[in-house]
Amino acid sequence: MRTFYVFLFFCLTLSTVNAQDKYFTKDGHISFFSHSIVEDITATNDQVLSVLDSKTGKIAIQLLMRSFMFEKALMREHFNENYVESDVYPKAKFSGSILHFKTLSELPTEVEIGGKLSIHGVEQEVSTLATIQTEADEIILRGNFEVKVADYNIKIPALVRNNISKTIRISFELYHKPYK
Repeated sequence: MRTFYVFLFFCLTLSTVNAQDKYFTKDGHISFFSHSIVEDITATNDQVLSVLDSKTGKIAIQLLMRSFMFEKALMREHFNENYVESDVYPKAKFSGSILHFKTLSELPTEVEIGGKLSIHGVEQEVSTLATIQTEADEIILRGNFEVKVADYNIKIPALVRNNISKTIRISFELYHKPYK
């Protein structure tokens, strides 16, 4: 938990932009979906931290891997112990920016997000299209993208290889409020 606050502190203080340009959420929503011929696996995480600079478009996202909730407890146990090794690699992180960031609108606007995604101790460049919009005092960012399990050195045992897709679809929905 202390690491969470240190991360938050640095995200909010290293920039020279005024505080009114910073938006924050600690209850964002990220889910993933794996489709295979044997079964579909879905997990959700509603404890996602994100900081967005509305002036520059820079964004940082962090979540605890153990916070993913599954339909079956055994899936959660296997996910944390065998695949992502949550004791060794407790967090996933993204650091990047909304490319060609201009102005915000109440209408959903398509934007491209690019940066570095770190999962299981491996950092990869990713980019995706997303939508951004304002609603009341919030900046809402929604999108999805796919990652290959092998790109993050996550090993799937041969016994269950057909149960888990080689490509996982990740969806996000972040409701940023002004940081005060």
